[in-house]
Amino acid sequence: MSGPTGDFGLIGLAVMGQNLILNAADHGFHVIAFNRTVEKVDLFMENEAKGKNVEGAHSVQEFVSKLKKPRRMMLLVMAGKPVDDFIEALLPFTEEGDIIIDGGNSHYPDTNRRTKYLAEKGIRFVGTGVSGGEEGARYGPSLMPGGNEEAWPYIKDVFQSIAAKSDGEPCCDWVGDEGAGHYVKMVHNGIEYGDMQLITEAYDIMKRGLGMSADEMADVFDKWNKGVLDSFLIEITRDILRFKDDDGSPLVEKILDAAGQKGTGKWTAINALDLGMPVTLIGEAVFARCLSSLKEERGRAAKLLEGPSPKFDGDKQEFIDNLEQALYASKIISYAQGFMLIQNAAKEYKWKLNKPSIALMWRGGCIIRSVFLKDITSAYRSNPDLENLLFDDFFNKAIHKAQPGWRDIVSKGALWGIPTPAFTTALSFYDGYRTKDLPANLLQAQRDYFGAHTFRIKPEYANEKYPQGKNIHVNWTGRGGNVSASTYTA
Repeated sequence: MSGPTGDFGLIGLAVMGQNLILNAADHGFHVIAFNRTVEKVDLFMENEAKGKNVEGAHSVQEFVSKLKKPRRMMLLVMAGKPVDDFIEALLPFTEEGDIIIDGGNSHYPDTNRRTKYLAEKGIRFVGTGVSGGEEGARYGPSLMPGGNEEAWPYIKDVFQSIAAKSDGEPCCDWVGDEGAGHYVKMVHNGIEYGDMQLITEAYDIMKRGLGMSADEMADVFDKWNKGVLDSFLIEITRDILRFKDDDGSPLVEKILDAAGQKGTGKWTAINALDLGMPVTLIGEAVFARCLSSLKEERGRAAKLLEGPSPKFDGDKQEFIDNLEQALYASKIISYAQGFMLIQNAAKEYKWKLNKPSIALMWRGGCIIRSVFLKDITSAYRSNPDLENLLFDDFFNKAIHKAQPGWRDIVSKGALWGIPTPAFTTALSFYDGYRTKDLPANLLQAQRDYFGAHTFRIKPEYANEKYPQGKNIHVNWTGRGGNVSASTYTA
């Protein structure tokens, strides 16, 4: 009897799993497939995998026994308990040095835990972000692996073969330790929320502010897709706006305006709050979805709450050009915030992160893929220690050029009563970030007044009474004491 023949094994035959298997088989790997409901294995073997370099397994033991050592086993099952259950089911049949990869949308603290737990058992665990949806999985996803770095040399050939390519480079590289791969995927999903929200705001302004038809808007997105905004999401927005229902009207206008969410954008916003990072655009994008889901309540509010009616009387083309710049500038801010968060997480969790590679991984195959990411890759390649994307020459020039149009759009939204939470928060962040003196001095005075929370003096005003770098409490009313509360350092 011949020994094991499988190069790569995959458990989980939902859409993503099946497509990744076929992708790996196309690249010359002999793949072993398994699924919890075993009938699905036979169905897959008789249909999609027929005649391909794929072999089915009917038990966990058979699945493991068909793989060459060190075994490379990937899970594409629902995040949470199912991942832990499968790890436990695999363990009795694995040997030291084997590799288990979780390609689901797992929350990064779970990946941290699994990496440590399996390392103790001699198993190399990898948590990888996979983006690109059905199409990406089949013809080249963006892959973001992190975890036990010892596994990388063994999985690199499979991962880089099946990943999307951008200018000949695979959209996959090692991200960093423990849950870093899933963390980067989480931020990717948060940025995706932001990009989608910005596009819907541009659509709303064209539709309600300029009174444009779906076909006219589709033409604008088509044009934008040939310029700085060239990206997957702009391209699909054009296609969606052109799509007609059977009666010839645009289907998009018939869709219920209540957005769903799977929670990954929310995770990003919560993590930003935990780390004290102002990732405001992703936060607003999550809240905008929450507001949209209050559909019936909004219907009642529409009858009771008044606002202005949009009235446009200017150069329409100039306004659309301004809208393009507003979208571009806000997108720059969102990515700058996303990378601020990634940078801070690396410090906080003591991860070594590969920033130029992260931008490269997002350039192709994934939902946020765009031309723009090429510029981010260049920025971090030329300066891996870049403090903020806005300090890079390319983005600095772009944001300055976009500013007049951006401000025009945000002010028009306010005057017309069309909500632009993402455009607005991006501009507020920009203005806050470039302000040397913010009004937080008053805020600290208030905190000290009502709760004796102390403040620090500006260096230029320091003296014996108010020494520099010390936490100071003042008796603001003449009635308070001199005892300060335990200090809170922001």
